[in-house]
Amino acid sequence: MKTTILGATGMQVSRICLGCMSYGSPAWRPWVLDEDAARPFFERAIEAGINFFDTADVYSRGVSEQVTGKLLRELGNLDECVIATKLRMPMGRGPNSAGLSRKHIQQACEASLRRLGVETIDLYQLHRLDPSTPMEVTLRALDDLVRQGKVRHVGLSSAYAWEMATALGQSDRCGLERFASMQNHYNLLYREEEREMLPLCETEEIAVIPWSPLARGLLAGARPELRSPRGTARQESDELIERLYGSESDEEVVQAVRSVARERGLPPAQIALAWLLSRPAVTAPIVGATQLAHLEDAIAAVEVELTPEEIDRLEAPYRPQAVKGLGPAALYRPSRRSG
Repeated sequence: MKTTILGATGMQVSRICLGCMSYGSPAWRPWVLDEDAARPFFERAIEAGINFFDTADVYSRGVSEQVTGKLLRELGNLDECVIATKLRMPMGRGPNSAGLSRKHIQQACEASLRRLGVETIDLYQLHRLDPSTPMEVTLRALDDLVRQGKVRHVGLSSAYAWEMATALGQSDRCGLERFASMQNHYNLLYREEEREMLPLCETEEIAVIPWSPLARGLLAGARPELRSPRGTARQESDELIERLYGSESDEEVVQAVRSVARERGLPPAQIALAWLLSRPAVTAPIVGATQLAHLEDAIAAVEVELTPEEIDRLEAPYRPQAVKGLGPAALYRPSRRSG
């Protein structure tokens, strides 16, 4: 497995990050795998050289962190693993169970450390910004965690470029820990990040670790047609897929991926991931897997090198679209069923 440096942190991470939202409790979402079912994925990831793992406190209401931490402690070398988690989304129904206040940040970090079973979180990320809390309050609370040794680096997920730039400027002025990473929505079906966020991250040496690199499976060919009601179990219960995708050019992009894949004799997922890995700003896409074949495709994609002509064909059908994926997701709101 190839590795790269995570932004300006000096930490070496694998070019693939294993997304751990898929592991935890099926009581949260029906497609989530429990600990026993998740174990083969961690075994294979570690065997392949993946050392970068991303989760969040809200995934399975904390159970994802528990499963991730337990399996990494059992199967991996924690000194070599880079563990990332996130906070911000509701963890209960109380008024202080969400957001980015100093109170919630401190309490959420302590809870994540306990669930993960580690002394320090390598990358602690804001799972969206909180408009009700001043940026400086949030940044100072995160800086305190770094100074206390509870967190090594901090990151941000899905924001506007001006918000990221504002945060970086405020950190620099106040001598606070800077965001080291941006976990954003970026793939062949959604490339609006190329306008401002990616150039900003390149200039400021911010690691880019895209979520949904396969567009909820659409780029992997999980649906015969994009507007078909048939798909994977996750797609059929996914509240976000219709909000994130459905632009006029989507079908043409998917067809371009399939065409290049046929010519290469490779699965479409490998082509879509290889394109993302070829982008200069991208550090490591976050790949979720509920079938081992999905993980194998991600591992193999690291070795696929696309030609300039193939990249042009993959990019040509794309049309500009509205910004998507920045607001707090309905997927993470507490429900009566999930608690």
